[in-house]
Amino acid sequence: NYRQVIAMAGLSPREHTSGTSIRGKVRITKMGGGLIRGKLFMCSFSAKKTNAACAALFDRLVAKGKNKKLALIAVCNKLLKQAFAIIKSGVPYQADFTSKRALKA
Repeated sequence: NYRQVIAMAGLSPREHTSGTSIRGKVRITKMGGGLIRGKLFMCSFSAKKTNAACAALFDRLVAKGKNKKLALIAVCNKLLKQAFAIIKSGVPYQADFTSKRALKA
């Protein structure tokens, strides 16, 4: 599934906890392939300008007061999820795509 792909790229969040103690901030694991992570990070700069879903995600996180680099990592995750969905479904990319679940709600 897409979570395994995100973990393979090393973009999954990791929190250091022990009981009720939380040490430090939540960071990405960086345990996956550095090459794909670097390429996705560079792609996230253009995706936040051209991809409507990525731009909305980036703007929403920055408006909440999140760090811009954290928002770019979220855009990387979004790009990876979009690519996985395109490969899995076999349907070409559509910028105005709305899932059937969203239409029912």
